[in-house]
Amino acid sequence: MLSVPLRTREIHLESRPDGWPTPDNFKLAEVDLPVLDDGQVLVANRYMSVDPYMRGRMNDVKSYVAPFQIDTPLDGGAVGEVIASASNDVAVGATVLHGLGWREHAVLDAGKVTVVDTSLAPESAYLGALGMTGLTAWGGLLHAARFKPGDAVFVSGAAGAVGAVVGQIAKASGASRVIGSAGSPEKVARLKELGFDAAFDYHDGPVSASLKKAAPDGIDVYFDNVGGEHLEAALSSLNLYGRVAMCGAISQYNSTEPSPAPRNLALLIGKRLNVRGFLVGEYADKSAEFAEQMAGWLADGSVTRDETVREGLDQAAQAFIDLLGGANTGKMLVKL
Repeated sequence: MLSVPLRTREIHLESRPDGWPTPDNFKLAEVDLPVLDDGQVLVANRYMSVDPYMRGRMNDVKSYVAPFQIDTPLDGGAVGEVIASASNDVAVGATVLHGLGWREHAVLDAGKVTVVDTSLAPESAYLGALGMTGLTAWGGLLHAARFKPGDAVFVSGAAGAVGAVVGQIAKASGASRVIGSAGSPEKVARLKELGFDAAFDYHDGPVSASLKKAAPDGIDVYFDNVGGEHLEAALSSLNLYGRVAMCGAISQYNSTEPSPAPRNLALLIGKRLNVRGFLVGEYADKSAEFAEQMAGWLADGSVTRDETVREGLDQAAQAFIDLLGGANTGKMLVKL
């Protein structure tokens, strides 16, 4: 047994949001860390991730992942340094990826952490392009959407963590045209710097009109992070045998009323479209293949990592709220 005489801070879910979350839904708590059992490690978290899917876990509803519980710490992706170990498999000093974010320290079984190579990429990359974010983009585009060279690809939420990587993978893999939507002129400009052939601000008018202008010959693949009006517009622009990979629907996460869109689902019939929802866990068995490809793209500059970083655990709740409001470019992280 190894005694760890430390206290730490963590974020608890104070109450369930009704619509948009507010800071009052979260509580910063100070707690004792337990003594390490055999086979466990203590990690000092360096970065934690806030992600849109976490909003769904704040609702007390049955879903593909268990809801967060009131008066208990939230969790999510984090990367940090092992500062104490009662395991023969994970040494003190190792940098590890794990699932107990929203706290400054985490005690985990050694089998629940993954040692990462910080000589290959900075530690924060393992929460973004080299982590779940990148695997989501890669698996959704290449497998769920069955992308093939020559496809024209439209990505919604394209300046976000997943969307930006999707567009760059599409370009690196031979897309004929890549179009992205984003929420500000600055984000549109950034997408063009990342190699998108066209991009538009969805605030500038109906998404359907903006998309038709950006893709006059239609699209073959739509990677959906937004849902609602974006999905409706994409269905109108998809060519025969077009494919949709449904990753998220952030436009609806905080809604208290059902979304009326899309209203044109009948287009699936005549166009013979394929709409496929997916979860990143489906591609866990392909993670080694993904990591090899992504490491190559990062090394040769085909994929660039954008990060928006907030400092300190006490900023985590606001970082999450701001993420849902589109304040991030690329991956939203909290540095601890």
